[in-house]
Amino acid sequence: MTRILRAAIFDVDGVLVDSPHEQAWREALAGFADPAGLTTAFYQSHVAGKRRQEGAWAVLEHLGGAGATAHAAAYAERKQALIDRLIAEGRFVAFPDAIRLAVGLKEAGLRLALASSSKNADAMLARVSLPDGRTLLSLFDADLSGRDVPRGKPDPALFLLAAEAVGVPPGQCVVVEDAPAGIEAARAGGMASLGIARLGDAALLRAAGADLVVTSLDQLDLAALGGGMLRARAVTEAAHA
Repeated sequence: MTRILRAAIFDVDGVLVDSPHEQAWREALAGFADPAGLTTAFYQSHVAGKRRQEGAWAVLEHLGGAGATAHAAAYAERKQALIDRLIAEGRFVAFPDAIRLAVGLKEAGLRLALASSSKNADAMLARVSLPDGRTLLSLFDADLSGRDVPRGKPDPALFLLAAEAVGVPPGQCVVVEDAPAGIEAARAGGMASLGIARLGDAALLRAAGADLVVTSLDQLDLAALGGGMLRARAVTEAAHA
């Protein structure tokens, strides 16, 4: 694929930070359904990338039995209280490869935007310090995380707002996502998509239509990106980076 790429739109959970969202969804499920059913594979397929209420409904629809979705609001509220506490305790880490990619793209002149369904994204990124003393959040030109939109991912509304916020047409944006719903949203918005498969879920991201899937963001060929090519670096080059 060759196109001019002038902006990168990042999801947060699972892309920029190893967040406690999955843990919070699982622990909050006690009393509503068996938490053991909320495996990482289930989370990636049914919850990741979705808005809180939609995620709660999806979990209970699949794991909670008849009538369980009536408790979705209570489940979502319990999960939110738990995630707020975990983030306040600093129970998350930023992915080094993601920091390197964000810095590299910024230095290459791309506009950067955040577009996570999570309302906690900026709170996490504001706590991550870069070597020069700035915060990870400060790298981004626009933060649309947690913005209320009529429909969440896989609808492209949030990504389209992010493109508008940085003043770049959707067709000149690349979305960095770890969830199939986010990849589908990028495609629906006419954007290029880079899938990061940190959990052995590359097949899910490819099936969702990702233009490129990598297991480390260090594998992205930044030089080629400047020329409009979304591709991985040669294996030998990446190994010695």
